[in-house]
Amino acid sequence: MSCRRIINMLNNAFLHLISGLAAALLAGSCPAQTVQPELPSSVFAKKGGSTQTFAIATANPLASHAGLEILQAGGSAVDAAIAVQMVLALVEPQSSGLGGGAFLLHFDGKQTQAFDGRETAPAGVTPTLFLQSDGKAMPFKQAVVGGRSVGTPGVLRMLALAHAQHGKLPWARLFAPAIALANNGFAVSPRMATLLKAETALKNDPFAARYFYDNNGQAWPAGHQLRNPELAVVLQAIANKGSDALMAGEVAQAMVRAVQSHPTNPGVLSLQDLAHYQPIAREPLCMRYRVEKSPQTAGGNYRICGMPPPSSGMVAIGQILGMLQPTKAHLETFDQGTPNSDWLHLYTEAAKLAFADRAQFIADPAFVAAPGSDWNSLLEPTYLAQRAQNIQAQGPAIKNVQPGNPGSVKVSFAPMPDQTEYGTSHLSIVDRFGNAVAMTTTIEDAWGARVMVNRGLGLEGGFLLNNQLTDFSLTPTNANGVPIANRVEPGKRPRSSMSPTLVFDADTGQLLMSLGSPGGALIIHFTAKTLYSVLNGGLNSQSAIDVPNFGTLGGPLFLEQNRFPSATVEKLQALGHEVIQIPMPSGLQAIARTPKGWFGGADPRREGVVLGD
Repeated sequence: MSCRRIINMLNNAFLHLISGLAAALLAGSCPAQTVQPELPSSVFAKKGGSTQTFAIATANPLASHAGLEILQAGGSAVDAAIAVQMVLALVEPQSSGLGGGAFLLHFDGKQTQAFDGRETAPAGVTPTLFLQSDGKAMPFKQAVVGGRSVGTPGVLRMLALAHAQHGKLPWARLFAPAIALANNGFAVSPRMATLLKAETALKNDPFAARYFYDNNGQAWPAGHQLRNPELAVVLQAIANKGSDALMAGEVAQAMVRAVQSHPTNPGVLSLQDLAHYQPIAREPLCMRYRVEKSPQTAGGNYRICGMPPPSSGMVAIGQILGMLQPTKAHLETFDQGTPNSDWLHLYTEAAKLAFADRAQFIADPAFVAAPGSDWNSLLEPTYLAQRAQNIQAQGPAIKNVQPGNPGSVKVSFAPMPDQTEYGTSHLSIVDRFGNAVAMTTTIEDAWGARVMVNRGLGLEGGFLLNNQLTDFSLTPTNANGVPIANRVEPGKRPRSSMSPTLVFDADTGQLLMSLGSPGGALIIHFTAKTLYSVLNGGLNSQSAIDVPNFGTLGGPLFLEQNRFPSATVEKLQALGHEVIQIPMPSGLQAIARTPKGWFGGADPRREGVVLGD
């Protein structure tokens, strides 16, 4: 028997095992996970895909096909991204849609732009939004379900801005695939069915109950043909009239009515909030990253670009990679694609230091100044080398990690306390014209605020609203009354972990890679893992995505369940790490340049696929 056949047999056995574990978790026989926005479902081995001139990787096959249709028709990467988002709103409503926000990184062959479509806090919010009568923060589920947690949606206005600058096909053409699917119906995917079956609060919304459940209150199973005529009408109006069809008029009125009239947890979103929302085209946050030549890779000089604040993604990823450079991490190898204990120890220590800075400094830049008036101060090589001196290669693991002092910083805010984050879907696209998109899009928690927007004119379906305001600190100050940078304030954008990323050759400027992932705060680690595996480990996009997941939010080290040898876990524990093994269903998408074109990878832990020419 060949080695390749043996490996394939082992992979298949592993995939069946993980599927069984996911089912057991959903049945309640495993501890509920506390750091992931969405439950695991099935795992499917994927080979990735080679293309020549354009490629698209999204979280759902129907969305990938919609984007491919647009690319084949001569559309740009932004055109395809719009078509994909509209289909995702229909077929992956638990993750993103018209009622949410997004970050989009775009490269036009010369310039990189960061489009910020993050939701904003309504003008009527107060610092006590998520406080109970005793002054303590609400439990998450109490805060999230209903109108209280809904922020002003930004994804559509952001996509309209990007299209005005980089679109090639008419705006209306981009909505055709989603409108056809909404009218004609689509098959409920296994992942959507799994998450729908596990959901408890969604059926309390009357419009959602009629759309997602049968007459007996049972969630629609995988394969059920689901139509959404209400969303089809809304999409057609947006196709005809632009983003104002969502942010003004009868759809806006329906949004405000759903939020303000929620029977148990009303919010304050207003027509004025919707009318006044503005997306922002920001300068991306970029860093140089050098990889030395090794047996795994030829090395190189790279420029990694991501979103600036209010995203914490690029800051944290850049800090982790930068702090690993002075260590001996590059001397450690991945055993058959699995990081060993020594490398994981170094990575975890760097991540703890990065997350301490994240909690201290990162918030909406319109409300909180960057250290030294420049977010690059957190990525400055001298500062990262200084921070890396806290890492002891042989342990013990760092306890009580403190933020650093980038430049001459006088901090006036308290660090944000630990708080679970949720959310999202990711898509990566390169087109035939040399443009590229990395876009991460979200309604935050799975199923968002559990509020479905429907105009009430007799059509079934609609779209879900976000719960993004719970990405703010639920408590506005610490115990001493010192304000927290990421506290809720009117018009403010909550801190995010979304990490759409583009990688370039630092010497030539050539685009090399587009990638990103969903996964709450663990997005940072899923993306960093893939970057390191490609740039330092020499793996292709698919193999890098397949590497077992891991990460820390500043406390325990989370390892993907049943993917690491017991000896690795025991060694990490001996170094002082608290290790918790859980399902970690990332949804990575990545496209990387090859000598013949592009090679894309899609996460086996979700339903995404790569397509191209």
